[in-house]
Amino acid sequence: MLSKVGQIMLYVHDQDEAVKFWTEKLGFVVVSEENNGDGMRWMEVAPKEGVETTIVLHDKEVVARMSPDLNLDPPSLMFFTNHFEELHRDLLNKKVTVGEIVHMPTGRVFNFADNENQYFAVMEKK
Repeated sequence: MLSKVGQIMLYVHDQDEAVKFWTEKLGFVVVSEENNGDGMRWMEVAPKEGVETTIVLHDKEVVARMSPDLNLDPPSLMFFTNHFEELHRDLLNKKVTVGEIVHMPTGRVFNFADNENQYFAVMEKK
């Protein structure tokens, strides 16, 4: 039986810029950095609080060469926050592409784009 989501693999063109985005713009921390010495390098980032699920940043070109049939599109991720309006303002102030706040039956939501224009969503955690 599956017990939890441990890691989400995100394939990016520039790992160093992706790490900067997730740490400097979203306040994530680098949990680990690995390099197998054969061109395979990855970084694992996670929110500072509640590090249960991490995002692993893989080099899209390296993975495409290793596994040409793998779908490298970004996953559709929904993040939760207890500081919804504060986070929305903070991302705008940090010049992140941020969508308007939308009222859904399940709560308020907005989306944001990373440094490679991959979109993710944030929902107010009630």
